[in-house]
Amino acid sequence: MITTPLDSALLDSKEQYVFYHKMVDFVLKELIVSVQQEKLCTHQELLLFKQYSDLLLYSIEAMRIKYMYDEEDHMKVDLTDSGFPNYLEFRFLYNDLELRNQYLDKLKDVDTLKAEFLNTLLVKKQPIKRLDLFKASSFVYYTSVEKKYIFNRFVQGKILTVKEGPNYQYMTSWSFYDVSHNRPFICYMYFNYDGKIDKEKIYEVLKESADREMSLDTMAYNIDRKLPDIQPKHLKRIDLGPFHNVFAKDENEITHAILSGIAKKEIALESYALSLKIDEVFSGDTFKEGSFFSKQTLQKWSDVIPQKYVFAPYRIIQLLYNQTPRTLDKLAKPPIELASLKINVK
Repeated sequence: MITTPLDSALLDSKEQYVFYHKMVDFVLKELIVSVQQEKLCTHQELLLFKQYSDLLLYSIEAMRIKYMYDEEDHMKVDLTDSGFPNYLEFRFLYNDLELRNQYLDKLKDVDTLKAEFLNTLLVKKQPIKRLDLFKASSFVYYTSVEKKYIFNRFVQGKILTVKEGPNYQYMTSWSFYDVSHNRPFICYMYFNYDGKIDKEKIYEVLKESADREMSLDTMAYNIDRKLPDIQPKHLKRIDLGPFHNVFAKDENEITHAILSGIAKKEIALESYALSLKIDEVFSGDTFKEGSFFSKQTLQKWSDVIPQKYVFAPYRIIQLLYNQTPRTLDKLAKPPIELASLKINVK
């Protein structure tokens, strides 16, 4: 039986870790298909979107392995407008793997663990102790999880030639996990350039100036000012979340409607919705900034174009129309239907 007290934001059982990972995995995969069908991203953007989502899923699976049999520490789902793991959980993964060899030296080798498990099960005919299961899962964690696949606080994509859109020569992408919102953001920048691209300089500026949530026109101005040799033309940012589900404990109206429906047993425990926001800005005219002897040509940016979406199964969309109609009226289009999630809860 999965217990999910509505005042708790800790995952503290094997069943909860499995349940949560299945839910996130299912919803992100459904989202990728739906974003393509609704043409919210270009094909090139969608491929990058999937790559960043895969890093997120890989990290949450690593958390599941890490914590499943740990009786002292538990994975934390964030209390803010998120529904995703607290950003510190990703930091803990990264720090763990920095010290991989030190931890492995303290663990028994796999052959010894197998021999002990077989002896306990076949000779003693006893169940494996939870502490021994924790040792085995720790061994799997430290030997199989790769640091390079962890969704770090900032993840830089490569500079690519644009395949779609005649006004831009190049594009790059990056993703960050904002520490104040505890949600993943995925960004794309389209730009032109007349000479040799100093890729490392571009990557450095993006990491310094675009690693957190801020007004998108402010981000565009900062990048433009620090990279005088390129001409950014179009910035697009996807705010992935909040993820409204039984483990979320925020004040969001959609989350509250889902939690209330679950508590009243009007909807299933695995019910969910996912909010998504896309902000875009475009460059227009130019202006000069600086002193008489060191003027820099910068671009004027359009007002931010915000577009909010909600993705949910049909039953949840009905619930939201009944409970939060004003929130849905503010969306760029009516709620987008995703498949229902079915998890056998024992």
